[in-house]
Amino acid sequence: MTGTLYGVGLGPGDPELMTVKAARLISEASVIAYHCARHGRSIARSVAEPYLRDGQIEEKLVYPVTTETTDHPGGYEGAIADFYELSAKRLAEHLDAGRDVVLLCEGDPFFYGSYMYMHERLSGRFDAVVVPGVTSVSAASSVLGRPLVQRDEVLTVLPGTLPAPELARRLADTDAAAVLKLGRTFGSVREAFEEAGKLDDAIFVERATWGQQRIEPLAEVDPASVPYFSLALLPSPAYASRVSPAPAESPSPAAGGEVVVVGLGPAGPEWLTPEAAAELSAAEHIVGYGPYVARVPQKAGQQRHASGNRVEADRAREALSLAVSGARVAVVSSGDPGVFAMASAVLEQVSSGHGAGVRVRIVPGVTAAQAAASRVGAPLGHDYCVLSLSDRLKPWEIIEKRLDAAGAADLVLALYNPASRSRTTQLASARDVLLRHRAPETPVVVARDVGGPEEDIRVTTLGDLDPSTVDMRCLLIVGSSKTRAEDGVVWTPRSY
Repeated sequence: MTGTLYGVGLGPGDPELMTVKAARLISEASVIAYHCARHGRSIARSVAEPYLRDGQIEEKLVYPVTTETTDHPGGYEGAIADFYELSAKRLAEHLDAGRDVVLLCEGDPFFYGSYMYMHERLSGRFDAVVVPGVTSVSAASSVLGRPLVQRDEVLTVLPGTLPAPELARRLADTDAAAVLKLGRTFGSVREAFEEAGKLDDAIFVERATWGQQRIEPLAEVDPASVPYFSLALLPSPAYASRVSPAPAESPSPAAGGEVVVVGLGPAGPEWLTPEAAAELSAAEHIVGYGPYVARVPQKAGQQRHASGNRVEADRAREALSLAVSGARVAVVSSGDPGVFAMASAVLEQVSSGHGAGVRVRIVPGVTAAQAAASRVGAPLGHDYCVLSLSDRLKPWEIIEKRLDAAGAADLVLALYNPASRSRTTQLASARDVLLRHRAPETPVVVARDVGGPEEDIRVTTLGDLDPSTVDMRCLLIVGSSKTRAEDGVVWTPRSY
């Protein structure tokens, strides 16, 4: 019989916050293993010490490096990988001999815990049981006396090792947050909170529940005093608003702000117009579909409101609600906001009575059709029709009638939303409709992720078009009877 490996979470530091199960397993185990630095002292062992007994075998897993450099040929990563392999081998010898092994882990074993590296190396060979523990995030919230999240708020947990711009983006997109792994990363973490406009609300918590715990506003912390066992906490904003004094005067709805619906273009910043960039910089709030909001450069103090892809009406109402109180709000869309995007959604909500007193402006952007056309030449050089093949907001029968009419009128077509995981038949049907009016040799441009890292532009014909090669990230341009394709260049003559 082989032994069992137990990954035991010890909680945040106070031995009384350890679970009953963790205490029992520690006292019963034949082998107690724990990580430590070269000095030999182990925080995990000190927390578990009240539950240790005489006669237990202790396995010190001594890190070869912590913050210092190493001459290992594989660098820091190589040295740590070898350490984990050697540690797993040492624990496996006990398990093979039938001895249960408890590996101590501060906090929770699967929450940035060191135990997981042994688990992935040993759980396939031996029984492995994980005992959860109270995390440092929960402990920090409790000693602060502030809830993490309430109702529909979103909590984001982030490692401080992320680049500051990425941290800032994620902090701006969430209601509440906990940033772990401080120490040497503190400077960039503080910078990220400032860029996200949330530095004044962030709290620094060091060694929560320990005898020497420290709680300070993040903005006032000396970077030289920050240890690894600390975190930055952004608690529930709802609680803060409830306990804070109300402003002396509430803005009048009559003094409404402005909603600017901004087109970002089809891809990266090179597609953004100077006018659009200026509006994004001036906005106090950015509202939009999550991936589009992420494309907007972060600005200190600017608040972000990201949402899913199918809640356009909710998104429009949120933007108008923010603007009613006098705020300047930018609603972002990919491409041009007036083409299958947020401009009409916002105006529809205004027409329904939302956002009284709010001014609404539209700032155009480069469309996906224009971007795709530019990659191959000038297929949109004469009259053309823009049509979405998505039948989510209109029945397929209407789409088919419009395809038939455009085909009969000999218009070039730019086809948006040609396919998705749930819509796999529409493009084939559209091709068949157009073949009633167009020759099989009619040029077709299949443009995928134009301007993005996976850009792929193909020129085929209507007869050879394979719908299985087309997905939601594609846009199609179907030529008219006048459209020409030679050596990969496609154009439609102006016919003067």
